Amino acid sequence: MAQAYAIFGATSGIARAVIAELAKRGATLILAGRNLSEVERIVADARLRHGVQAFGIAFDACDLASHAAVFALAVERAGRLDGILVAFGTLTDQIEAERNVSAAEAMIASNYTGVVSIVTHAANYFESQGKGVIGVISSVAGDRGRQSNYVYGSAKAGVTVFCQGLRQRLFKKGVRVVTIKPGIVDTPMTYGLKLPPIAAKPERVARDIARALERADGDVYTPFFWRFIMLAIRLMPEPIFKRISL
Repeated sequence: MAQAYAIFGATSGIARAVIAELAKRGATLILAGRNLSEVERIVADARLRHGVQAFGIAFDACDLASHAAVFALAVERAGRLDGILVAFGTLTDQIEAERNVSAAEAMIASNYTGVVSIVTHAANYFESQGKGVIGVISSVAGDRGRQSNYVYGSAKAGVTVFCQGLRQRLFKKGVRVVTIKPGIVDTPMTYGLKLPPIAAKPERVARDIARALERADGDVYTPFFWRFIMLAIRLMPEPIFKRISL
């Protein structure tokens, strides 16, 4: 029987690549996003290219009151869910977030509060089933606060810690919780930024995510070398760290 996954934030650059990767593997897909017309285009493409069952539903990460009904609809459309991937988020300009508290609030709402909400509904569902996988895209930005993106990074740090606690809670229930930490990825979210040579293509990241959904349980850095880059950054003494630009 084909695995069934719900992807929340289906129109993001990474999500699109993951959808293609999962469709290649024959998965049934429930694709959720705010721009329903674009979601339906992705649904049609998955059906046409890969012959899989795919359905689109409307989802607004910041409309917390709707999340219970949206998750229930995802289960109804699929018949059952084997896993979810949370792939939504925003990357507002750091300077704007420093000067405008509403911009900071919006970034935290989409990158943290919305994630906690939909994942909580998923956690309770999978706990009742005694199986399943919850994949959440966090970021290496949450590993240590840096002046270049600390508002965004703080939201991602919150997501990572939330997932750590949830993983411990659900471990004995047979449910895996996978925190995916991409480094810099060449997607529309990073459009206009000067990307370094180590920036990854979304297709590379998508393969890592698909494998993680199949068998991982814990933190997954993608590409893998970001684990070592961030280890070095985390271990850097504070007196030195404060004097460098990152």
